[in-house]
Amino acid sequence: MKDVIRRRERVARVRRVQHLQAAAQAAQAEGRVASLENSDARLVQLRTSLDLAPGLLSGAALSNVGELAMRLDQAREGLTDAIRSARASALHLAALRLEARIRQESAERLGEQAQAAFDEARERRASGGRRRRGFIGGDA
Repeated sequence: MKDVIRRRERVARVRRVQHLQAAAQAAQAEGRVASLENSDARLVQLRTSLDLAPGLLSGAALSNVGELAMRLDQAREGLTDAIRSARASALHLAALRLEARIRQESAERLGEQAQAAFDEARERRASGGRRRRGFIGGDA
């Protein structure tokens, strides 16, 4: 019975570590999503800051601003796919973290049940499992 308890405690420890690893991976994926979204916001901010100053402009200056705006838009379009992929990955890793947590809780419950069964069996043996032998004779 003690072997069963030790085995289940070992499984619970492994499940706990697996959950911690899954949680760390999910947190990293969320961090990647946040970083990409931050980059996207900065690109939007840069794009909107390309307003032309009032007054006379040369054709070269106008061309440079237009080209820079086009490149910022292209970078944003490329970033959109990366953000979508990172979000999908983050959702998948969050689901894996949840599954790992469920397995951890299940293993902990099994360990607690095994410990309770062991304690109950030990108590039964201690309280009523033995007969006392009395002295069958007269005075000793």
